[in-house]
Amino acid sequence: MNIADIDLNLLKVFEALHEESSASRAALRLGVTQSAVSAALRRLRQVYGDQLFVRTGRGLGPTLKANQLKPVISDALNKCRQSLAMVDPDTGDYTGRSVTLGMSDDFEIAYGRQLIERVARAAPQLRLIFRQTHSQIVGEALMERSIDLAITAGGFTERLLSRQVLGEGGYACLVDPQSLAEGQHSISLDQFVAREHILVSSGGFIGITDEGLAALGLSRRVCASTTHFAALPHLLKGSQAVATIPDHAAASIAALCGLALLPCPLALPRYPIELGWRTSAQLDPVVAKVREAILGGFASMNPATPDISYR
Repeated sequence: MNIADIDLNLLKVFEALHEESSASRAALRLGVTQSAVSAALRRLRQVYGDQLFVRTGRGLGPTLKANQLKPVISDALNKCRQSLAMVDPDTGDYTGRSVTLGMSDDFEIAYGRQLIERVARAAPQLRLIFRQTHSQIVGEALMERSIDLAITAGGFTERLLSRQVLGEGGYACLVDPQSLAEGQHSISLDQFVAREHILVSSGGFIGITDEGLAALGLSRRVCASTTHFAALPHLLKGSQAVATIPDHAAASIAALCGLALLPCPLALPRYPIELGWRTSAQLDPVVAKVREAILGGFASMNPATPDISYR
């Protein structure tokens, strides 16, 4: 197959179909008709000798071949976008460009709004895309180019990745204020252990709190686990349960949802908050501009908190 025989616009259709999982959404994104997208898909199937996308109950799902092609095709298109950005790196028009920022929803809850505003000032009209990731998978996600930048508690160990420390995090507790005595602004270790616990974990069984308690010869009873910090207000309200989570997310959730924010009575290790990226991405002025906006402002970005002393 000779590249001279291929309409390279087909690659834009492939990328849109893979990311949108819908011919109609891909058409809307590209500014063409749905029939044009369907016609392009037929030609793509001929070029690659594969169905590429098949109908599922939730739209169009990629085949194994499509998933293998996606990082290669997106990388080629990003190189083209990068080349155009290099022509005028100081352009004020970022219409049509996007940068994907990977992070877990605790960082999104605490810092997402401020990141949107800061990036909008640095690159007007650019779309910032948040994508869920965490320290155990972030390196692979960056290397596969499913994200451009990431904010996590570490995980940037790949040789081709760069990183910079943004700050340091700790832990705090969230409870329903109705479960506290009048005037109570803290919780003892005995009270902490006696309560039921909500665990936020990708695995659902063991968290850092269990490790800290085990070191003291103690244990807790976890009544439920969830993978999403955003579910905590609904799981804690009306209960005696406590959740121990990163303090940046705890402060924001407490401020928005009326939960009580308490210092954690258990000594838990602090952790680094890091920004990571593919070292090669430094050549893309748009990704670099977003990265510099994050680095330049993270120290001043504080999660919304009712009172920093946790009272």
